[in-house]
Amino acid sequence: MTEFHLTGAALWERMNRAVEKVQERLEKTARTLEAVGIPYCIIGGNAVRAWVAQKDEAAVRTTRDVDILLRRSDLPAAIAAMEGAGFVYRHSAGIDMFLDHQDSKARDAVHVLLAGEKVREMDLIATPDVDESVVVDSHRTLSLAALVRMKLNVFRDKDRMHLRDMLDVELIDTSWVHDLPPELAARLQELLDNPE
Repeated sequence: MTEFHLTGAALWERMNRAVEKVQERLEKTARTLEAVGIPYCIIGGNAVRAWVAQKDEAAVRTTRDVDILLRRSDLPAAIAAMEGAGFVYRHSAGIDMFLDHQDSKARDAVHVLLAGEKVREMDLIATPDVDESVVVDSHRTLSLAALVRMKLNVFRDKDRMHLRDMLDVELIDTSWVHDLPPELAARLQELLDNPE
C-alpha cells in the first residue's frame, strides 16, 4: 500500500511548485519566441485555462505541460531560439518538444504541434494556423473557435473534459453545433446530450 511520504508544508509547497513550473515554462517560451518574432500560439490546457478564466476563475483547471502551435517552416528558427534560451530540443515518438534540461521528462516539456497539419492520421481536420489567435496578456493564444475545433477533433478524455468546462461556463453552447463541420458538430452534440 502506498503511503504519503510528504505532508504538511512540504506537500503543499510541492503541489504549488508544480503549477508554478508550468506557468514559468509557458512565460519563458512565449518571451523567447516573441523576442525573435516567430509566430506561435498557446494551445491545449493553457489556452483552455485562459478562456475559462474569462468567465469563472473557480472553473480553471491546472495543466501539467505547455502546448504551442508553430508553422513547420518556423520550426528550425524556433529550435535555435529555444535552445539559445536554455531549452533542450527533442523529437520523440513523432512529437517535437522542448525540455527544461537534458534529464527532464516528456510530460514536463513544451510540446509543439505544427500548424495546418494533422497530428494523427485518424484526425478529422488539420490544426489551425497560428494566425487564428488572439493576444491574451501579451501572449498569442488560440482563438476560442479554433480551440473548440481542435478539442473536438482530438476528443480524448481530457479534451472532452475541457469542452465540458467551456460548456459549463457558457463559453460555448448549442448554437455552436450549426457552425461546425458535421463530424465535429456530432461530437459537440454528444457532449450536449451527455453533460456528465
